[in-house]
Amino acid sequence: MDKVMSNKWIITLYILPALLFIAVLIVIPLLLSGYFGLMDWDGIGAMQFIGLDNYITAMQDSKFWESTLHSFLLAIFSALSLLLYLVVALILASKIKGANFLKKIYLIPMLLSSVAIAQLWIKVYNPSNGMLNSILTSLGVENPPAWLADPNIVLYAIFIPIIWQYAGFYILIYYAALKNIPESIIEAAKIDGASPIQIAIRIKFPLIMTVFKVTIVLAIVGSLKYFDLIYVMTGGGPNGASEVMASYMYKLAFSSYDFGYGSAIGFLLLIITLIVTFIIRKATETKDTIQY
Repeated sequence: MDKVMSNKWIITLYILPALLFIAVLIVIPLLLSGYFGLMDWDGIGAMQFIGLDNYITAMQDSKFWESTLHSFLLAIFSALSLLLYLVVALILASKIKGANFLKKIYLIPMLLSSVAIAQLWIKVYNPSNGMLNSILTSLGVENPPAWLADPNIVLYAIFIPIIWQYAGFYILIYYAALKNIPESIIEAAKIDGASPIQIAIRIKFPLIMTVFKVTIVLAIVGSLKYFDLIYVMTGGGPNGASEVMASYMYKLAFSSYDFGYGSAIGFLLLIITLIVTFIIRKATETKDTIQY
């Protein structure tokens, strides 16, 4: 067996199907997106090569930069929400009663499709008979806001269901990392007189820092390319107030039938995501790792 696995041709044969799968579904579409971005094309007729005109137009497009800002706001919001997920995971890992039941509850949003979640929160945000405004009215608020129709708050209103949607995913990751910490370390800290908060901040958090860094990358990169829930809830409206890069790209390609410009936006989204990922990895890179 060792002789077989040391043969480079055998190893290549084993990984070739996976490489072909990745090439067909990921690499080739990405390269085609960059290529189509060089064309003036409606998706049906003949393509006309126009060079970098679409990319230059994007650099001068205020709607593109506005959607980029919204995507980065979502990324920042998602990164900050990781602290909330971590706190919940710390509470669940502290052997509270009903922890197993609560874990199952937090995982429910992961079982629902983004479309179902979007429809649920549209009902919650309904300005006339939605649950949220009904609660505000019962508390004495005379004119509760139209959450998805007000350009000043719609973007932040959408952030809430996105955080709810992925809460279980990140809580589960943190919970698994926390349960992997040897109990002897925690017991030693308790014997030394450390409080639960001190144990959480000075012992548990540093020990799962590697996992936390990974989730930062996942949250920010995922937010930059987020699309489905926002598109279903608002379609990027009102008047572009909740438009993100992915939804703007979709509208250009499949609503305006400007596949060339839409492909250019998609390729720019890829470049921006790669740059942000590189910056985050460098910013969170550390040479020292804690062993336990």
